[in-house]
Amino acid sequence: GGGGGGDTNPRAGGSGTANQGFAGGANNSAGNISGGGGGAAAVGQDASAPGNSGDGGNGVASTITGSSVTRGGGGGGGGTGPTNGAGGSGGGGNSGPANGNGQDGTANTGGGGGGSGEEYSPNNPTGGAGGSGVVILSVPDGMYSGTTSGSPTIQTGVSGQTVMTFNASGSYTA
Repeated sequence: GGGGGGDTNPRAGGSGTANQGFAGGANNSAGNISGGGGGAAAVGQDASAPGNSGDGGNGVASTITGSSVTRGGGGGGGGTGPTNGAGGSGGGGNSGPANGNGQDGTANTGGGGGGSGEEYSPNNPTGGAGGSGVVILSVPDGMYSGTTSGSPTIQTGVSGQTVMTFNASGSYTA
């Protein structure tokens, strides 16, 4: 998804990529605060006066592993306001407190990092890093070859499917 707009001048959020993520929210130049980052299911929230940063857009829930897991949440917008942005559901990181760093997105969700708490502080806070992604493959139980590399988590019998979850490098050979 797109990043939230920031700076002291009016800025729109970054655009999302079709079928992957939504646009980020716009900043509020009067309060020197940022919009929230776009999520996989929703746009990032615009910042609002007097000083409330935008929340990150929500991610998308999937049941491919047999239980519902939400991934791809946008990061919360940072700034100098009293209420900084919350990360969107699906691993989005919260923005930092005053003079603080933004939280990282949750690992293996693709969630966006939260914005920093205040850009002019002597601590030089930074935005959070985005969460690492995940690759999930699902094949019918009867067609699963059993040939993998790396260390995927393998679940059999998930509605007749074998589900391989790769949180690091690896491969599957059919």
